[in-house]
Amino acid sequence: MSKRTRQYLGLIVAIISYYMIHEGAHLLYAMTIGVYKRINMIGLGVQVDVFAEKMTDIQMGVFCIVGSVATLITGYILVRIIDILIKVPSDVFKACMFYVTIIMLFVDPIYLCFLYSLFGGGDMNGISLIIPEIAARIQYGFFLALNTVIFIKIVLPKYKIAFQQE
Repeated sequence: MSKRTRQYLGLIVAIISYYMIHEGAHLLYAMTIGVYKRINMIGLGVQVDVFAEKMTDIQMGVFCIVGSVATLITGYILVRIIDILIKVPSDVFKACMFYVTIIMLFVDPIYLCFLYSLFGGGDMNGISLIIPEIAARIQYGFFLALNTVIFIKIVLPKYKIAFQQE
């Protein structure tokens, strides 16, 4: 399989993984508190719809924050087990794990620090019910900076070596 094909496949797997983890966390929480309504397909995106009128502000805030917490935790787990992942002989698998790690570490911090206002607020609308918006933006900015260091110091060098051994 060509390098370009592995890259595209890795990106597709990463996007699907992101939606499964992020929206899956929203779904599990909504089902746990009995407010799940349906799953909406919005363009290329997925959204868990809830009966918001049945939720307190705290429940709505938790519902909105669990997705990003789940993706960040997944990213940190992938960094933690990177030495196992890069030893798998499949270059396709390594490419997928590389892109999944990138997506899990960066999408929510970038979105919740800078981009959310361009898309109607999204999860920040609920997060700001339990944490002041500026505090949430600063926290996600911290995660963005931390994850950038983790990526540059750990993820990129290890995968670079793993892909050179092809």
